[in-house]
This record gives sequence, structure tokens and C-alpha cells, in this order.
Amino acid sequence: MSIVRTLLAASGAILAMSAGAQPGGALTLHYDKPAAVWTEALPVGNGRLGAMVFGRAGEELIQLNEATLWSGGPVGTNINPGAFEALGRVREALGKQDYAQAYALSRQMQGRYTEGFLPLGDLMLRQDLKGGDVRDYRRSLDIRNGIQATTFSVNGVHHQREVFASAPDQVVVVRLQASQPHQITLDIETASQLRSSSSVDQGMLNLNGKAPSHVDPNYVGHNAQPIIQEDPAACRGMRFALLVKPVVRDGEMTQQGSRISIRGASEVHLLVSAATSFNGFDKCPDSAGKDAEALARSHMELALLRDAAALRAAHVADFRRLFDRMSLSINPAAEDRSTLPTDKRLQEYTAGQEDPGLEALYVQFGRYLLISSSRTRGAPANLQGIWNKDVRPPWSSNYTTNINVQMNYWPVESANLAELFAPLDDLIGNLAVTGKETAASYYRAPGWAVHHNSDIWASSNPVGDLGKGDPKWANWAMGSPWLARHLWEHYQFTGDRAYLQRTYPLMKDAARFLLAWLQPNADGHFVTAPSTSPENDFYYGDRRRGNVSVASTMDMGIARDLFDNVSAASEILGVDAAFRSQLREARAKLLPFQIGAKGQLQEWNKDFEEVEPRHRHVSHLYALHPARLISPLSTPELAAAARRTLELRGDDGTGWSLAWKVNFWARLFDGDHAYKLFRNLLRLTKPGDKHGGAYANLFDAHPPFQIDGNFAGTAGVIEMLLQSQNGELHLLPALPNAWKEGKVSGLVGRGNYVVDITWQAAGLTSARITSRLGGRCVIRSPVPVRIEKLGVRSTMGKNGHTLSFTASRGRTYVLYPASDSEKPNRFKNN
Repeated sequence: MSIVRTLLAASGAILAMSAGAQPGGALTLHYDKPAAVWTEALPVGNGRLGAMVFGRAGEELIQLNEATLWSGGPVGTNINPGAFEALGRVREALGKQDYAQAYALSRQMQGRYTEGFLPLGDLMLRQDLKGGDVRDYRRSLDIRNGIQATTFSVNGVHHQREVFASAPDQVVVVRLQASQPHQITLDIETASQLRSSSSVDQGMLNLNGKAPSHVDPNYVGHNAQPIIQEDPAACRGMRFALLVKPVVRDGEMTQQGSRISIRGASEVHLLVSAATSFNGFDKCPDSAGKDAEALARSHMELALLRDAAALRAAHVADFRRLFDRMSLSINPAAEDRSTLPTDKRLQEYTAGQEDPGLEALYVQFGRYLLISSSRTRGAPANLQGIWNKDVRPPWSSNYTTNINVQMNYWPVESANLAELFAPLDDLIGNLAVTGKETAASYYRAPGWAVHHNSDIWASSNPVGDLGKGDPKWANWAMGSPWLARHLWEHYQFTGDRAYLQRTYPLMKDAARFLLAWLQPNADGHFVTAPSTSPENDFYYGDRRRGNVSVASTMDMGIARDLFDNVSAASEILGVDAAFRSQLREARAKLLPFQIGAKGQLQEWNKDFEEVEPRHRHVSHLYALHPARLISPLSTPELAAAARRTLELRGDDGTGWSLAWKVNFWARLFDGDHAYKLFRNLLRLTKPGDKHGGAYANLFDAHPPFQIDGNFAGTAGVIEMLLQSQNGELHLLPALPNAWKEGKVSGLVGRGNYVVDITWQAAGLTSARITSRLGGRCVIRSPVPVRIEKLGVRSTMGKNGHTLSFTASRGRTYVLYPASDSEKPNRFKNN
């Protein structure tokens, strides 16, 4: 009881300080009405627990998730014993250019579908407002502090709720406050769409349940039983527990069945804890799972040891530790529109209103979502981060590895959040285990193979229920080479040699698989066969449609990129000289990139006509982004072909496609075109709309919701301001004319440089470079710059000005235009 009294006393002090406070400003989303649909609710998360808060005054709904709550269990082995034989027949058909037969036979190489990410449950608060009218309503999300708030007045009483998900204490905290004593009366209940039972024990709501042993993807309709509850082997099917503990000041608390009723309280403080029996990708969640209820109770007991002030302060300090590393201001002299509700602001922006503050908010919102969804080892942010309301969510809310899960992590390094890469790093390690079996049993190949879909169990086989999936997505086999790029990227940004030593074997084994997967064609070039270009079709012959062919441009780009990265890693580590030579020899034999009749980079090995010329995927530009094989600096002819490809693809698309195109245009140094796509990415999308853009809560709209567009949008803006893929720090490579003035701080470039940049009149005015590692630093800038203390100036080249110097570890260098007579006072020179 003494702990409870302390908790309440401290919370009361916070009430006195915060009652009536209106969160606002540049880093706040806010609205003047409750959420009517899920894509208007506001997300909070601690990387493991996620909550969508609707902000309803009398009937509040908080929809809950737990990052490890998935259907199913560990993947099987030798799922399709006939796959290898089918592979030989597919290659034989491709040798005859019989694309229809290759397509049909590819179905014989498929395995089972992945499992799905599941909703945990709902927390429902039914507050008795005594029939009064709700006035002065506001709900908000402060993305710097990670706190959602709902405020309103009824009968002269001001009510305030706060919701936050604490990573230090591993609970979701819900605080209900009132400006007058004894004014909070409510009922609290939990419910779940999954099999579960609810009870009340010692003043705490308890919901215990079990996930299905299998859930079909939402797009699969051929099975009579898409959801299978029981596993006869008692392996599959995860247990879970949800606990809610009210702490009440004044008033009376009673229980009625599975409901807790509170009458006449002055304050209510809810602690929400949850856990699952997940015990690793290779452990049965039922028979070998953890004790979910015991885990949830342990988190609850520890959280109850902190008073309210400590809970909130620890959460805010932890969140700011990550969030405050980067800041962005665009056109600061422009009209401040942050007092407008965010949905109205977004609507006006869609109609053409300039709002640089909204643009900066969107960039930071992507960082907010990554902090909130990527902090659970072994469970990276999925297609919806950690927020999902459906038992059969779109595309199972899984890890789609032909772009989407990779896209989730494009900003993790450059946006100064490198430690949030750990969950994806774990998944890649798990996929290397399951993928080794897949490579061996499906293709008799060494190394590890990953196809286009995965899940928390590290599924790596081609999906499709043994022949029911479309090969243009189900049979794509280049997942391990693409994922290996992220291991190399993490090293490039951090310079962590020990990390590179640990992950090099995974990179090498991805290359070993690819070496085995490549086949010589009649001209002696190495090609992939079979090959697809996710997820497009082509016309051949007399307008026949196909999608399984040889050596798609994407495959050739991924192969070159992987061989380059593994070769560089082996050289840095001083190992595998013979293997490095083998990779370089194989790279030299890869089918070259080809330019088609329209001046575009060909999508396939032949200049086929696309069935969908404006397809959402632009897979053949992988070499431009995320790879660095095509650049206006080094391959101007191919860069021009990439530009033509984008022109033909158009400026529309799904949300995540628009975001990818922002990155493409930035890599082509076309800031105005990148900005055009960025504005399209912020088009208000309402339920029922078909176009890509942003929902009212700024979630990315495919539609439906996919979080990858949020992350790629953030990464794209960073690419407009700083690029480092070419062995140099390129300052303002794609600054649009619309951004006349601004400042960004805390960006990270490869080589582990922290970069701050200011600009005015669309030109660089100063930059601050901090070297965390030391070493040779090359800077490319749109204007000549100098570092006075070093006595170095940039020199003019064909594409801007370059400057190089040897940076000392831990030292900061300030650059400013060489033509300036005075040193700007924006930064102190260290």
C-alpha cells in the first residue's frame, strides 16, 4: 500500500503542473475530434508494446499489440522435396524461351505461406460523463516525448488523459486526471479477438490467451479453414498474457466479473503489461515457450516500484535520448501552421498550401515510428511496425523481403538511430539458419536463400501453398543478397570492425548461394535463372504475358552489389583472398545493364514491353538506390537511362512507391523532382481512397496502411540533404528550390561522420562535420568551401566542389563558403 500511496502522491503533483497544459508546437500532431477509424488513431510504442489511442471522451478505445505475438511456430524442413527437380525443368524451359512453361513449372518450387502478426487485445475505458456536453476537445501526439494526450471539458471539469509506452519500464501507462476531485467514474475492461479468457485478480485485470497455430494471409481464399487453432503436436500456437493494474486516488474500486469499476476518483493511473511465450525463432511457442503471465507480472511488479514522476521522467529521458539526436528546420520564416489540426493541415497541403513545418514534422514522425517499433530483439518492425488490429492483416503484416522490410530500415543509420538496427540484424541471422536449409533442400546450393516473404519464425522458402502463389512474387529468390547489404551498410556507417568480423560469414554465405544460383548463358554471361522483376509482367511474342525469365536487371544489380560489398569486407578483414578473386571474376561475367529503345534502363534481359508501365515497383533501379552502382558522378549514361525509366514510370503510385521514388530522384541530384514526389507522399488519403499518400494520423497509405512508406520518406529527405554512398560526404546534393532556408543537425554519413548543415537562398552557408572514427574525409559541396584551421579549400570539378583532409577521431570541423569574407557565427569552431 505504501508503494501505491507514493505513486499517487507523485502523480498528483504532476497533475497540478500539467492540468490545462496544451501540447503543441513543431513536433506535435493534434486534432479537434476523436478518431473515427483506425488510421486516425495515434500510435505509441516502446518497441515491444504498441498502442493505438482513439481519444474518445466517454468510450475510449486503446488497441494493443505485442511485437512477438504471431501465429504459428518454427518452420519445417524439406518442405517441397520436388523443388530441385522442378528447378532443372524451369531452366530447361527458359533455355527454349518457353516463358509460359517456366511460369507453370515455377509453381512446383513453392512451399508454405508465412505466418501473421496478430492483435493482442483492446483496453476499453467507459467513463461516465454524466450526460454533459464535451467541450474544448483536443487530442495530440508529442513525438519528441512519445506521449499521447486527450483533453476535454464536461460540466466545467477539465479532463486530461496521457498514454505512453515506456521502454525502461516495459509497460504502457494511461493516466486519467481531472481538475476537480472525485470526478472520475469509469469501467475498465479488456477483450481480444484471439481465443482468451478474462478475469480480475487482486484488483488487476488478467487476460490470458493462445494464438492460432496457423493463419492464412488475407489474400488467400482457397482454404476452407484459413485460421487453424490447434496444433496436435502441441508446438505451434503462442500463449500470451495481458494485465491491467489500476492505481486509484480517492474513490471506490470494485470488480464485476471481468470488469473493474471505479467511482468518484480524483485520479486513475493504469499500468498495462503484456508478454508472450515466444522463446526464439526455432523454439515451439507452446511446448517450449516462456511463461507469458510470469513475464507480464514481472514487468508489472517492477513498474509499480516507481512513482508516477519516475515512470514518466524515465520514459521521456529514454525517448529524447534517441529522438533529439537529429533536428530539422525548413524555411523557418514561413507561416507557422502548427496550430491547425493536423488533418486539416494535411488537407490544405494536399490542395497546394505550402507548409514546410508539416514536411519537417513528417520526416521526424518517421524517426518517431522507428524508435517506437524497433527495439525488440528478433522482431524488427514489420509491414505495420508494431500496430495491427486484424487477425488476418494485409499481407499478414509480415516481413516482405523484396523491398519492404529493407525499406523500413533505410533511415536507421543516416537518421542517427543505429542501435535500432539490432532487431533486423537478429532476423537476418535467423534467416541465415533457416535459409541454409532452404538453399540445400530446394536448390542443392551452399549458403542461405531467402524468398519474398518471412515472419518472426524466419521463414525463407518460396511461399504459395505448394503451387498456388504467383511466381512473379512467390519465387523471387534474391532475399539473402539484398539483406546482406544491410550488414555491410551497418559497418559502413559505424566502422565497427568487430561487427564486420561477426557478420562477414553471413555476407560470404549469401555470395556463395548467389554464385551457385548464377548460370552461364549462350554468350558466356552469368545470369540468374529463373528470374523475376518484382512484381511486374512483360509482353512477349504475340502479346502473351510472362514474368519468369532470365537475368532481370534487378537481379544483376543485386549480384554486382553483393559481390562488391563482400569483396570489400574481405579485404578490410584481410581474409579470403581466393574467394575475393572468385567474386571479382564472377562479377566481370555478369550480364551488363542494358538501355532499351525508349532510352530507359531495361527491366529484363530483353527489351520487353511492360504489362504495367507505371507499376508501383521500380525494381530495376536497385542499382541506383539502395545500391550505388549507378550515379551521375560515375555512370552518367546509365544515370540518364535511370532518369528516363522514372519518367516512364510516372510520379504516382502507392505510398511506399512514392517514397522510393523520392530516394531515386535524390540520387539523380534532382531536388525539385524529389520534392514533387515527397509532396505526393503527403497527399491526404481517406478510407476508400485508392491513391497513395498519408492518412490523417500521418501513417503511410499504400493503401492500406504500410509503414515502409513512412520510413522511406524520412530516408528520402535525408538523401536530399546528405549522401555518402560514393565514398564522400555530399552536402545538399538534391536541395529543392522550395526549401530556400533551413538547418539540419545530427545526420550520419558513412564513415561515422555526424553532419550539421545550414543553408540560405538555396545555398550552403555552413556545415559542421564531427568524426567519430577519424580517417580520410572527402566532402563534396555545391559551393566552394574551406576549413580555416586546416588551411584547406575545395577544388572545382565537373560535379561541384570537393575537399579532402584527414579527420581526427572525436574532432569537429566547421566548413563555410570559401568566398565569404567572414566566418559565420552559426557554430563554434572546435
